[in-house]
Amino acid sequence: MSRRYIFSSESVGEGHPDKVCDTISDAVLDACLTIDKTSRVACETFVKSNTVVVGGEITIPKIKGAALDSVMNIGSIIRESIRGIGYTNNDDVFHADRVFISNLLTAQSADIAQGVDSKKAKGKATAEQGAGDQGLMFGYACNETPELMPAPIMFAHRLGRELTAIRKAGKVKWLRPDAKSQVSVLYQDGKPVRVTNVVISTQHSEDVEIEEIRKFVIANVIRKVIPKDFLDASTEFLINPTGRFVIGGPQGDSGLTGRKIIVDTYGGMGRHGGGAFSGKDPSKVDRSAAYMGRYVAKNVVAAGLADRCEVQFAYAIGHPQPVSIHIDTFGTHKVNEENIEKAVKSLFSFKPADIVTQLNLLRPIYSKTTNYGHFGKEDKEITWEKTDKAAALKKAAR
Repeated sequence: MSRRYIFSSESVGEGHPDKVCDTISDAVLDACLTIDKTSRVACETFVKSNTVVVGGEITIPKIKGAALDSVMNIGSIIRESIRGIGYTNNDDVFHADRVFISNLLTAQSADIAQGVDSKKAKGKATAEQGAGDQGLMFGYACNETPELMPAPIMFAHRLGRELTAIRKAGKVKWLRPDAKSQVSVLYQDGKPVRVTNVVISTQHSEDVEIEEIRKFVIANVIRKVIPKDFLDASTEFLINPTGRFVIGGPQGDSGLTGRKIIVDTYGGMGRHGGGAFSGKDPSKVDRSAAYMGRYVAKNVVAAGLADRCEVQFAYAIGHPQPVSIHIDTFGTHKVNEENIEKAVKSLFSFKPADIVTQLNLLRPIYSKTTNYGHFGKEDKEITWEKTDKAAALKKAAR
C-alpha cells in the first residue's frame, strides 16, 4: 500500500543566540588546537543581552602550566567571532565591541585526564587512550540528496546559507544576523517528492515593511534554493509570520552552546545520542564518534549497500573500545545486514585514538563545522564526508 507522510526539519542562522554560542566555543577550540594539537578543550558559552559568559575546562600541555591568558586572548577571540557573525550595527545591543565578557575557564580535571590519556594510571585497566565519557553516538546517511543527507534538513540549511550570503555581501541593508528556516517535505513510499511548506523568520531593521521582506525572501532565497520540481502552486510560504522581527539575537533571547543538536545533525531524521559537538576537542567521543558514525554510514550508502544507514556506538569512560556497535539500514539493505556490519568492523577502528587518526581530527578545523550542519558539507578539511571506503566496503560485504 502506498505510504504518504510529511517530515519537517529546521535550521538556524549564525546570528541565532545558540549558534552565537557554538561559534564562540568552536573559535576557542580552534585557537587552542593552533597552539597545541593535543589540547583538551570543553568550552561552553552563554549569551544574553550585552553579556557573554565562557566556562569549562581547557588544558594546553605545550604551555606547561602557564596562565591561559598569557598565550591566547579569550576576549579578542569572542569579539572577533561576534564581529564575523555581523553584530556590528549601531543599534545592536549585543555588539562585538561593547559586550561584557566573563571568563570562567579552568583546567581539565586530573581524574578525567587520566582516563583519556594514553598511559597507565592507578585503577585504570589499560594504558591505551580511553573515551572521554560514557555515552552513545549515532551516524546517518541516505540517498535523498547529492550530499547523502535527508532532504528536509539540507533544504533548510541551504536557505539559511543563502540568506546569510546575501546579508554579508551587503546587498540588502535591512537584513540582520538572527534567522531561522524550516522545510516540510512530502514523502511518497519513502522518497521525497515535494515541499509542502517553507518557514523563514529573519531579523530585520526597523525601516523595512513586512511585504518587502516577504517578496524578497520568496523570490531571492526560496525560489533560488529549493529545486523547482519540489515547488508547486500549493506550496505554502510563511515569511516572518509574526509580522515583526526587529529585536533578535542575544538581545531577544538567551543562547547556550550545544542547544541545537538536531540542527547540527540530521534534522530529526536520524536518531541522536544527546551529546553536543561545539567547543569539544576530539578526545570527546560525543563529537569524534558522531563524526565517525557519519563517515561509516555515508560510505555504506555510497557503496550502494543500502539506501539508508544508521550507525550507533556506545562507550565507557576511560575504556578504549566501544562497548557496542550497531548498524540499521531500515530494510533498505541490498546485501545481508550482518555482512555490512562485518565489513564495517573489518575496515574501520572505533577506538577513540584511532578515530582521531583516521579522520585527522587534531587540527583547527572546527569553526568550519559550526553553522548549517556538521554533515553534508563539501570541504576537503571535513574528512568524515569522504566516501573513500565505499569501494572496499562493497567488496568486503559481498
